Amino acid sequence: MADDLSNRGPQDRSRINVSEVHELRYWTQTLGVSESQLRAAVAAAGTSVQAVRQYLGK
Repeated sequence: MADDLSNRGPQDRSRINVSEVHELRYWTQTLGVSESQLRAAVAAAGTSVQAVRQYLGK
């Protein structure tokens, strides 16, 4: 089934999927970081929101 593009937030709010444009937009705004900072944090800490927040010091 295709993603519902009317849903602006992530489907699984415990994971960050940097492959989806709407999730990138949501998480960069929610965490107050740039796209490159978010991608670097996910690469270093994994896709868990908790781990990324911890990595970013948020």
